[in-house]
Amino acid sequence: MYICLANTGSGTPFISALELRALKNSSYSTQSGSLLLFFRLDIGSITNETIRYGDDFDDRIWSPYNRYDWTRISTSLHIDSIYTFKSPINVAKTAVIPANGGNSLQFRWEPRDPSFQYYAYFYFAEIEHLQTNQTRELCIYLNGRKWYGPLVLSYLYETPILSNSPMPYEENFEFSINKTENSTLPPILNALEIHRVIEFQQLLTNQQDVDAIMNIKSKYGVKRNWQGDPCAPKDYLWQGLNCSYNDYDPPKITSLNLSSSGLAGEICPYISGLTSIESLDLSNNSLTGTVPEFLSQLSFLTFLNLTGNKLEGSIPTVLMERKKTGLLSLSVDRNPDLCREASCREKKKLTIPVAVVPVVAVVILFCVLLTTMAVLCNLKTRRKVGKTDSSLELKSRRFSYSDVMRITNNFERVIGEGGFGTVYHGCLDDTQVAVKMLSPSSVQGYKQFKAEVELLMRVHHKNLTSLVGYCDEHTNMGLIYEYMASGNLQDHLFEDDADLLSLEGRLRIATEAAQGLDYLHRGCKPPIVHRDVKSTNILLNENFQAKLADFGLSRVFPVEGRTHVSTIIAGTPGYLDPEYYISNRLTEKSDVYSFGVVLLEIITSKPAIEKSAEKTHISEWVSFKLAKADIRNIVDRRLQGDFDINSVWKAVEIAMACVSPTSAKRPTMN
Repeated sequence: MYICLANTGSGTPFISALELRALKNSSYSTQSGSLLLFFRLDIGSITNETIRYGDDFDDRIWSPYNRYDWTRISTSLHIDSIYTFKSPINVAKTAVIPANGGNSLQFRWEPRDPSFQYYAYFYFAEIEHLQTNQTRELCIYLNGRKWYGPLVLSYLYETPILSNSPMPYEENFEFSINKTENSTLPPILNALEIHRVIEFQQLLTNQQDVDAIMNIKSKYGVKRNWQGDPCAPKDYLWQGLNCSYNDYDPPKITSLNLSSSGLAGEICPYISGLTSIESLDLSNNSLTGTVPEFLSQLSFLTFLNLTGNKLEGSIPTVLMERKKTGLLSLSVDRNPDLCREASCREKKKLTIPVAVVPVVAVVILFCVLLTTMAVLCNLKTRRKVGKTDSSLELKSRRFSYSDVMRITNNFERVIGEGGFGTVYHGCLDDTQVAVKMLSPSSVQGYKQFKAEVELLMRVHHKNLTSLVGYCDEHTNMGLIYEYMASGNLQDHLFEDDADLLSLEGRLRIATEAAQGLDYLHRGCKPPIVHRDVKSTNILLNENFQAKLADFGLSRVFPVEGRTHVSTIIAGTPGYLDPEYYISNRLTEKSDVYSFGVVLLEIITSKPAIEKSAEKTHISEWVSFKLAKADIRNIVDRRLQGDFDINSVWKAVEIAMACVSPTSAKRPTMN
C-alpha cells in the first residue's frame, strides 16, 4: 500500500498516525478501483446517536437517520446472522416501516458527476414477531426496475443484500422497497450504505523498476527524498527520475540522473534492472572499477555520462559501436585510467624480454609432456571402464547396486511411479532419501538418466532437488535424491484427502518454483531450459518448501547468448508451449508457458486439461471466467472465499501473461 501526502498549496504535509482495519474478504468488493463512502445510515435509530467502534468492530461509523413518513420500530432481543457481512447489533435492532399504512419505503439522490458509479448495501432483519396469518415479503426497485427480490425475512436474523456490480449512471437514483402481493405487512429496512467507485487512473511503477531503484538507493546510500513510489503520482516523481506513462502499462523509469551524488565503488549491477532506461548520468562521482558489460545490454539506452570518475580498463565493444553509429551519446572524460578505444589490449601489446624466452620455452615443453602423459593415462582408464561414461565418474557420489539395495532395504517401500521407473524410500546414514530406479521398459532410458546426473552434479539451488548420488551398474541404473516428505504439488491440489493449502501457501510455493526456474535461466552459464515444468515435478519438503525435480528432458543452450535451440518436441500435453510445438524452437519462454499453466492449477485446483469429452484447456476456462469478471469462481472453491481478491487478480494476470500463445508477449521468469 502506498500512501502519498502531497503539498497542494496549503503547506508542508504531515501525518501523526495511520490506522488500518483488516476486513473479511467477503465484506466490500468492487470490480475496479476502490470504494469511497457516500453515506452509511442507521435507519430508525432510537437514540439519534452515532454508532462506531466498540459497537462496530469493523470501525464503521453509522449515522442516525429518520424521516417523517417512516415509523420507527425496535426490539431488545438479540439479532443473529448467518452472514459474515453484517451490521452492528444495535443497528440491526432498529428499523423503519412506512407510516400511515403505506406499502413502500423510498429514498433518492442525484449524482454530481455522470462518471460516478455506486454500490448499494441494504440490511434487513425481521424484528417483529409475526402471527401465523402474517407475512412480510418485499422487493427492491431502482428507478422503477426490479433490482432485487422477492425477499422473505427470518425472525431475529439479519439478511444483507449487496451489489454485485456498480450501478451505471442515471440522472437520479431512486430506490423503492415495496411489499409484494403475497405480503400482509409493509416492507422493513434496518440500515443502508451507499459507496461511490473511485478509479485510480495512474498505475504504480513497474515492480522490477521499483526493486532496481530501491537496491540502487541502498547500495549507494543516495541522500535524496526518495520515498514511496518512484513514478507515482506523476506530479511527485522522485528527484532525478523521468518515467514513461500510458493508459495500459505501469510506469517505467526512462531516465536516472545521479550526477554529483557522492557515489563510490563500482557501477552496481542493479542498474541492469532498469530495462527501459534511455538516459543514465553517473558523472562527477567517485566510481571505480571497469565499465560493466551489462550497460551494453540496456537496449533503449541513448545517453550515458560517466565523466569525472575513477573508472579504468576498456569500454565494452558494443557501447563503442553504438557510439560510432550514432545510437548512443557516450561521455567518459576525466577518467585518467580509462581507455577510450574499443579495447586496450590491442594498444598494450605484451613484450617479453629476450632473456625470458628460453625459460618460457622450457616451461611450455614441460606442460606439453604433462598433458601427453595425462591423455595416455586417461585413455588407459577409459579402456578399463568400458561402456561407463567418464562424465559420470564422480566416485564420491556413485553407489553400487548392492548399496542401493541396502539403502532401500531391498526396495521395500514404493513412494512413486513415473515414466522413468519406480521411486523407493530409503535411508542413507540416518538421512531419508528417494531412490528412482530406471525401468528396463522406460522410454526415457540411459540418455536422460545421464543428462539428469550431469545437470544435477553442477547446479545447486535451494529450489532445485539435490542429487545425493547415482547407481550405474550394467542394467541397474538409479538416481538417489533428497527425500521430499510432503510429496508433489499436484497431489495437494487435486487429492481430497490431502492437506488443503491456503492461497498464500500456494503462491509461496509458486514463487519458490519460479525462483528455481529463474536460476536455471539466468543463474546458470550457459542457461538451462527445464522442458517439463508441471505440478507433479514440483516437490515439497516437510516444511512445504517447493523444489523443481525431474531434469531428464532439460536442455542446455550450448552457445551462450543464443535465443533458442532447435530440438525435437518433448514435454507433457497441457503444459507444452504451443509455439515450441509448432516451430521446434525451444526458448526459456517455453518454461514460462508451462509455469503459467501450473500457476493456474495452483489458483483453481483444476487440471491442465479437463477430463471430459471437450478436453478444455485450463487457460481457456479461466479466460471465459475473466470475460464475465467472475474472478471469485476461478479460485478453488474449497478455500471458501478465504483469500485476498487483489492477490488473486494479480496472480491470474501473471498466469495469463505466461500462457500467451506468443512467446514474445510472455514475461521472463525474473
